[in-house]
Amino acid sequence: MATHDPDLRKELDATLQTRKELGPEYESELLESFLEKLDANVDRRVRRQLAEQQIQVARGTQPPRGAGAARDFWERFGFAALSLVLAVPLSAIALHAGLPGLLVAWAGIVGVNAVHSMDLRNLLRPRTDRRDGAQD
Repeated sequence: MATHDPDLRKELDATLQTRKELGPEYESELLESFLEKLDANVDRRVRRQLAEQQIQVARGTQPPRGAGAARDFWERFGFAALSLVLAVPLSAIALHAGLPGLLVAWAGIVGVNAVHSMDLRNLLRPRTDRRDGAQD
């Protein structure tokens, strides 16, 4: 089930209405402004989710390993799909800077997806040596 942010929806509606009023010559600026707000919203949600996961790990109440596997897959798939959808307007904006701008934009897109695809739970969980149980 997708969660919808009513404030973000209002921002999108306002951006689209402003684009209708101002015309296509302001489209890049409007799109950049909306994407900045979207990025801030995603950052806030990711930070909150990471904090919740850290609390679960600290309390030892993390769900069983197989229970969230399907959710994790769809979460990662959704993130990748969203990043590709957003890559189209970002590429158009980056093309104004030429090929170097486009390469930087796509390097960022690939980098964000690579970091997101890493299993951060393993980085948060202390490792133990199987022979004597000592932590690293």
